[in-house]
Amino acid sequence: MHQQSDPTGIPAGCPAHGNTPLYGPEFGSDPERQYAKLRSMGHSAPVDIAPGVQVELVTSYDASLYILQNPAVFVRDSRRWNALNEGRVPADSPALPMMGYRPNALFSDGAAHARLRQAVTDSLATVDQVRLVRLVQQSADYLISRFSSDPVGEAELMTSYAQPLPLLVFGDLFGCPPELGDRVITGITGIFQGAPGADEVLGGALAELIALKRRQPGEDLTTRLMVHSARLTDEEVLHQLVTLLSGGTAPLAAAIGTSSALYLSDEWPAGLPIEDAVVKTLWNYAPIANYAAHYPTQDIELGSRTLRANDPVLISFAAANTDPKLTEHREQLSAKAHLAFGAGPHACPAKDPAFMIAATAVESLLNRLPDIEVRVPFKELAWVPAPWSRSLMAVPIRFTPRAVPSAAVSSTTAARPGQPAQPSTAAPQTAPLRSAQEATQHKGGLFSRFRAWVRGE
Repeated sequence: MHQQSDPTGIPAGCPAHGNTPLYGPEFGSDPERQYAKLRSMGHSAPVDIAPGVQVELVTSYDASLYILQNPAVFVRDSRRWNALNEGRVPADSPALPMMGYRPNALFSDGAAHARLRQAVTDSLATVDQVRLVRLVQQSADYLISRFSSDPVGEAELMTSYAQPLPLLVFGDLFGCPPELGDRVITGITGIFQGAPGADEVLGGALAELIALKRRQPGEDLTTRLMVHSARLTDEEVLHQLVTLLSGGTAPLAAAIGTSSALYLSDEWPAGLPIEDAVVKTLWNYAPIANYAAHYPTQDIELGSRTLRANDPVLISFAAANTDPKLTEHREQLSAKAHLAFGAGPHACPAKDPAFMIAATAVESLLNRLPDIEVRVPFKELAWVPAPWSRSLMAVPIRFTPRAVPSAAVSSTTAARPGQPAQPSTAAPQTAPLRSAQEATQHKGGLFSRFRAWVRGE
């Protein structure tokens, strides 16, 4: 697995040496074909996760579980990464922001991991489920209000709805005041888009948020992390917030977009609940497709491959979930047996809230726009050509133009967790409404405008 040079000057690990590249249009258009090719090589195979960056990709469900559930042998601290330490990873590689070490639970092991993870899980446990459902519904109503009065009755779902909705939810859960929420959204969005300086924008905004909560504690995730018995430093709090943002926003956006498109497609059986569409998305279109780098503490034999100590081993959650060996057992497996949320000690600590957010977002969309349609067949929708996530590039929709009430007169009431939202009889659908243009006249960014809309300003 060590990359070497040959007399041609071509570095090992590039496609010229036969590795499958997990990036670019060819991979993005048909990743299943590439996964099938990799499966023919055994439980794992060498791939290029980015130009000049070779990793071992595990495509087997059983082998993935074995690695995820054996933290003593497969550790997560990327400071062990051989190629990076030896200067063989390009300094501008897109793999570095995804795989480079950060002092958070994701890249920690042993006691350090247990301490950070406990702070995160305990803090998440304080989030009231009914409040979370209501927050998602408010966020959905605001975003729908921005495009639903379009006179043509057309919009693009990913940029108008699926992508911004988790950002609004997390801004509120973090206890961000409007201006800081705008900067947090600008920073995390810029990081995903590769914008220069986005790291500094996000870090600066979160540092100010933490300083604010030191002076004025609140009933929010930021404060909960700060007062936890693990006694996190401000820097540790910041990095756990970044982890929650990066692990919760883009994957949730992918899940919302794909689940909506799948549920609205001609191939979706009538009568099946929205939750089933979310479950199918997690199984067949894992939002986090290839990630979770592990570093063997010693050389390990995995089938016919030798996993070299301190060379990165990535889990293909997407390939593992669609492993043909599972086909005959899928009906017997629990709906939660997929690996979309990982497994073992590093499994996503927010999988239940994440599922609830995705299902509520799809449900709110259908409640507000009951005649919504996707203008392109599901099988013809294009996917983002990136190795890390499985996300639709665009979901063009059509609907009958209509207005959506502000939060003060919204007819959506919070449902019990796992139950559909029901319209309230207290506020009719025809209540006087502000136009989408009026709702966006407030100064500031997305989060500021959302908070103003919630207040009815």
